[in-house]
Order: sequence, then structure tokens, then C-alpha cells
Amino acid sequence: MPSSPSDTRAERADDILALARLATRHGAVRAILGWLTGRTGGPAVLVGGTGRVLAGPGGEHDPAVARCAADAVGELHRRGAASAVLGGAEGRRPVHLIALDTGPRTYLAVVGPDDPHCGTLLADASRTLALCWRLEQAERARRRIESAEGHSREAVLHLLMVGSVPAAQRIAGALRPALPAVIQVYVIECPQARRPEITQRIDREAGGGAWIVPCPVRPNHIIALVPPESDQVPLGQDLLDPEPLDPEALDPEPLDRAIVRLVPECRVGVSAQVALRDTPIAYEQAIHALAVARNAPGRRAAFGGDADVTVLAGPEGYLWANELLAPCLRYAPARRADPGPQELLGTLGSWLSFGGAASRHLKIHRNTLAARVRHLDELLGVTVSRSLAAQSAAWLALRLHTAPQAASARALAPPGPAPTLDAVLGTPAAGTWARTQLRPLQQAGPTTGLETVRAWLRADARLPAAAAALGISLPGARKRLTRAEDALGRSLLTAPSAKHELWLAMRALGSL
Repeated sequence: MPSSPSDTRAERADDILALARLATRHGAVRAILGWLTGRTGGPAVLVGGTGRVLAGPGGEHDPAVARCAADAVGELHRRGAASAVLGGAEGRRPVHLIALDTGPRTYLAVVGPDDPHCGTLLADASRTLALCWRLEQAERARRRIESAEGHSREAVLHLLMVGSVPAAQRIAGALRPALPAVIQVYVIECPQARRPEITQRIDREAGGGAWIVPCPVRPNHIIALVPPESDQVPLGQDLLDPEPLDPEALDPEPLDRAIVRLVPECRVGVSAQVALRDTPIAYEQAIHALAVARNAPGRRAAFGGDADVTVLAGPEGYLWANELLAPCLRYAPARRADPGPQELLGTLGSWLSFGGAASRHLKIHRNTLAARVRHLDELLGVTVSRSLAAQSAAWLALRLHTAPQAASARALAPPGPAPTLDAVLGTPAAGTWARTQLRPLQQAGPTTGLETVRAWLRADARLPAAAAALGISLPGARKRLTRAEDALGRSLLTAPSAKHELWLAMRALGSL
């Protein structure tokens, strides 16, 4: 007995209501195609204009269904129609095709439905599917744009860290905001899952002037390059508000304090104000400040030391650095694809700062990183891969080589053989610098003082060997070094570490 018109209308209303409910689900397109497959008795898929299956009710598509749908789309194009029922003769399964109102052209295809008269149902479903498909495509495009912008911002940070300031400024100028000439670097430690939310808050609190990048090395760090507070919009003032607020009515709050107030899970380290070209130094300062912030009551700290090691080197020091790095600077790769001198020096700097995590910083495989470090061992003639002494010498050489005054200082060096590291560290300026570096440890007392750090440095910064030399447990040695971090206001156990400066300071004073 055929259905009455009222039964047909009620059934159609139920179908439309079911489609509306499915459209609100996550993965609505797949859910609707699965419902249609069950409702019609034939596999339902979305097919592109080239005949490729774009979506289906499951992860895998039946090859036979895909071939039927592709053949049907080709036939539909030959006919010049928007929708049709094709096949059904000579044993072929009929295919219902309905064009969705999307661009590029996409079709709803149902292969071999049980009910040959399901056109009304598929027409209703195609309208809902078109909306859901456009939404999913828009979301995919948004994610691609976000990913591209994120990689571009990360590239700007990488260029700054390797000294390519003009290139970084050009990219940043296109992405906005432009990079300021003077910056402070903030390193924010926070739960990885909350990085996007915290990034938005930092951007809002900094008045849109901060350059914010999720750290490519540590998943729980955010790096923000922020202009000095005098260049920021006061907290609470809208950037588009033409009427400035009364300065006396405002109570400006430092950005680091605002961050820890808004997100109590955060810890914030802040660098000193530096020129944009000194971003690598500012980043290390912020890491050192973060080591202090982890144990500080306010969960934030600003860098208060003096990390400029170039003050200890005269013209002879720059000549020594150039001689140490000369084999790398003169290196000519055998193959065009092999890293050249600048790329090798960038690898060396990243590895000295981050250790094994440099592979994430440089976006190379860890085996590639290990091979490059071995190659640097051979080129430089020192075992930077294993010896803290060699690492500290290479770290100092890189700092001196990339200093703005390096070229002019080398020109002033007297003729003759290059000095040794001990000669560079034996100057009065080096002694003053070294005593300044070690004074906080001397004042901290024996349990957090020089002996603990000296044993750790003698063990090539390997904690188990240091604990054995001190005759204490591994947790005990770690606790002592954590207290030494608080006394120094510098990071020791987390890279970038102050271990290179401390090794050089002790070597300068002859206490290693």
C-alpha cells in the first residue's frame, strides 16, 4: 500500500531534522554520509570534479564504489548536466549524482541505493552537505594559513638567532608587527596545551606590538620579542580609541606581572633591553632569568647579570677566535647539497646552546646533527662533541667572531702568531670579568658555592660524574646546582646554560 502524502511529508520532516542534528557534530560531513549510506542502502561519498573521492563515511573507500562514482562524474560532464541518475543498465549499479553548491565543483554520489526514488532525500541532504563541506574546507584553509604564519614567524626568530637581521626585518614587515629596533625577550614557561591561549593574552597585553613565537625547541615555552614598555600602549587602552586615557588614571602594570596574574601556571624570564641584532644574547638572558623565576615567589624574574663576555677580549682575543674557527670558515663542501661554512657555524652555535635539541631548532634529523658535529670535530681539531673545555673555547670563539666590533678589532691585532686561549684569559680585564662571574657563588656558602660547580664543570657538566666526585647522591647534586642557579641568577641545568662562562671564568682564575 503506497504511503499517503501526509506520511511522506512526516518522513521528509524527520529526515531534515536528522540532517540538522548531524550538521552540528564534529566531522559533520562524514557523519551525514554515514547516515545517508544507512538510510538509502547504498554507499554515499563526496566526489570532486576529477572523479576523486573526497570524503566518505569511513577512512577507507571501496575501490569499486570509487570507480563507479568516477565514471558517473565523467559521464555527467559529457552530458553537461548538474545532476542525474546514471547507470542501471547491463548489470551496472545506478549512481545518483547531485552537484553541491560549492567551488570547486563537488558531487554527492550514492551508488546502487535500495530505493530508486530517493531524489528528494538526496536533494535535501545535498543542501546541508554543501554548508558543512564549505565549513570544513574553510577550517582546513584557516589551519593552513595559521601553520604557514607560524612557520614564517619561527623563520624570523631563526634568522635573528643566526644574525640575519635584514632578512628577518623584511619578513616581519610583511607579516606585522614590524620588529622594533630595541627589544626585551620574554621566555614564558607554560602548559603546552595552553600556548595558543597564552599567546593571545600576551599579544593583547602588549598592545599588539609583541613578536610572539611558540618555541621550536621546547614545547612548553613561548618566546616574545617585546618593545620597551615606554613604546607599548598602556594596559587597558584600545589601540583604535582616538581618545587617550588620562595617564594619571592608569596604573601601568609590567607585562611579566600581568602574564603571571592572568595565567598562574606561567613562569616568566625577562632579558635586559638590547638592540635587535643582540636577540641571541637576550634570549640566553631570558632563559637564565626563567631559571630564577621557577623558584621565585612572584613566578617571574628579570635578568640582572652581565653576560657580555666580549669585554674580556682585546684585539688578540678576536685574532684567536678567527684562528680557531678558520678551518670552518675556509671549508669548501665537496657537494653542493653539503652545508657550507655559515651553515656549519650555525649548527655549532645551536648545538652549543641546545645540545641534542638543536635538531628541532635547525629542523634537521638528529642523525644529521650528529654527523655535522662529528664533522666540526674534524675541522676544528677539538672534540666539541664530548669535551666541555673544547665546547667552552668554541662558544667564546663564536661570540667574539660574531661581535659587531670583530672585524675592526682583528685589524688592530699586532702581527705574529695567534695567541692561545690562556693568553686571552690571562689579561687583567679577563680576571675582573671572571671574579664578577664567580662572586655570587663565593657569597652563597659552601653547599651551593664554588666546589659544587667546580666538580660539575670538571665532570664535563655530567651530573652523575659530579655527584660521584662530591660523594653525594644524584638528587643531592641536582639540588645543590639548583641552589647555585638561584645564587647566580643563571641557568645551569637547562640549556642554554651558563656552564661555558663559568668554565672560562674558572680557567681564567686558574681554579679548574
